[in-house]
Amino acid sequence: EVIKAPHIYIEAFETYPRQTYRNRCRIVTANGVLALSIPVHKVHGKQTITKDIRINYREPWQRNHRRTIDAAYSNSPFYLYYIDELMPFYEKTFKYLLDFNLELTNQLIELLGFNATLNLTKAYIHQPNNILDLRHAFSPKNKAPIQKSTPYFQVFEERHGFIADLSILDLLFNEGPGAGSYLNKE
Repeated sequence: EVIKAPHIYIEAFETYPRQTYRNRCRIVTANGVLALSIPVHKVHGKQTITKDIRINYREPWQRNHRRTIDAAYSNSPFYLYYIDELMPFYEKTFKYLLDFNLELTNQLIELLGFNATLNLTKAYIHQPNNILDLRHAFSPKNKAPIQKSTPYFQVFEERHGFIADLSILDLLFNEGPGAGSYLNKE
């Protein structure tokens, strides 16, 4: 069920949790599911809050992600339709992970045709009242599907079957302008 929310807040003041989707996503390649991770630097060690997490550029992660995305999706039906809108995220240098995530998410919201505004929290509230708190709802450690997905066409479906819980890139490159409608039906 899609939840329509008048306000969407991104947590900026939590102590940055390890092994979450805040710096990674899953895509499917010819060889199966692959996790793409953005290397980060915690400037205050384990006590670094999310807004202060910096992207580590010692590794050429942007080039590696771009090549992997090209290899995985260049034959998908809508790759050429969207790739130019997404490549700046693999060329521009972002100091903070939160800045990268906000810009990318806003771009994806636009490409999906959604009308939503993202806001950053102003402080960390441990147990907020009267809101749907999804800060801990999604984790790569959780092996169960996030939600049951209706299958859609995937480039490597013949080889691997339908794979749920992939990056929004998979849905966008494979379903194109229908991706927003697909999400609204889920």
